[in-house]
Amino acid sequence: MPSPTLPRFDLQGWDSKDIAHPYPVYRRYRESAPVHRRPSGTDRPDTFYVFSYDDCVRVLTSRLFGRSARVASGDASAASVPIPAEYRVLRTLVENWLVFLDPPRHTRLRSLLTAEFSPSVVAGLRPRVTRIAQNLLERLGSRQPTDLVEAFAAPFPILVISELLGIPPEHQSWLRANAVALQEASSSRAGGGADGYVRAQAAAREFARYFRREVERRSGEDRGDLLTLLVRARESGAPLSVDGIVGTCVHLLTAGHETTTNFLAKAVLSLRAHPRVLDELRARPELTPGAVEELMRYDSPVHAVTRWAYEDTRLGEHEVPRGSRVVALLGSANRDPARFAHPDVLDVHRSADRHVGFGLGIHYCLGATLARAEAEIGLRTLLDGVPGLSRGGQQVDYADDMVFHGPRRLVLSLA
Repeated sequence: MPSPTLPRFDLQGWDSKDIAHPYPVYRRYRESAPVHRRPSGTDRPDTFYVFSYDDCVRVLTSRLFGRSARVASGDASAASVPIPAEYRVLRTLVENWLVFLDPPRHTRLRSLLTAEFSPSVVAGLRPRVTRIAQNLLERLGSRQPTDLVEAFAAPFPILVISELLGIPPEHQSWLRANAVALQEASSSRAGGGADGYVRAQAAAREFARYFRREVERRSGEDRGDLLTLLVRARESGAPLSVDGIVGTCVHLLTAGHETTTNFLAKAVLSLRAHPRVLDELRARPELTPGAVEELMRYDSPVHAVTRWAYEDTRLGEHEVPRGSRVVALLGSANRDPARFAHPDVLDVHRSADRHVGFGLGIHYCLGATLARAEAEIGLRTLLDGVPGLSRGGQQVDYADDMVFHGPRRLVLSLA
């Protein structure tokens, strides 16, 4: 049983120190209550927070847990996503995100997209991704002090996914602003609630208007981009609605942007805290792919994912009724000593296979191959092109978010 002195866990209400370094908090729960039940106190289902590696793997891979609260509750009138009904445009957008779909819709859409994110396709994209990183690096050199998030880590993945979707690069600032606003609807953000939903709804309207117009423009055309692929698939009879295309484009844009941004910013922070590791990576570029996996494990860009119990089951010492909300703490699982020896040590020689930074199971990150390429190229560009990366002062401001976890500002004085 959990320690009576252990407070109820929540993804909200963290102080800035714990947000920046949550691993001692995770360790307390993982050691005392690896599955922690938080009663709702209302007519809503209880929430079970899962901290151990093995239990997180089970939640991510078992068909006993899924993404739909509607399926879990057995109530056909229930919301399928946690967006209030009054924010209709936002709810419609999010309902069509791949990450919130279950089979068979998930299977059909993922099959359609998988070829575009295959290792061979991504290998062909690497020169274009490298060119984007180098262009950002050239602009970075003239800015002192430098907010690495604003100048490099945030625009980099947006420019990459924009090129894949066929979106002009001059729309990058607008895309990022709306992507950030969409995250205001996240229940884990301090800025959530009614104001957050209002901002997210406005961003959803902007995105829906933009991508609907782009769908119309691509009708009957072949531009060779991912958005055109989706439009042509629909015109060829694929069960894909316009709302489905819009939702997929926004999901690819937002999911890929925030995770890669967080990874790059936190990788720089981790390496600055371990200058010997940074120097070794500079001297030995061949270590970069393995270092990306270890950095992904050591300080993951996504710390929590939600599932719903589709049947009565058991996790740890708890009976989990159907309809319960289950939150897998990926950040905790990746520091579990039962899976990774000396997990609080950054070791780029470690075999960090089977970390859960990209998830597992049918919702394993669709863009993981592209994300790895972005991480390797982005990190290598900074290591090779910023001689002062390990020197000078830093100012770090973390977002109040324990799901998409990372700095919203990382100001470096690259002396």
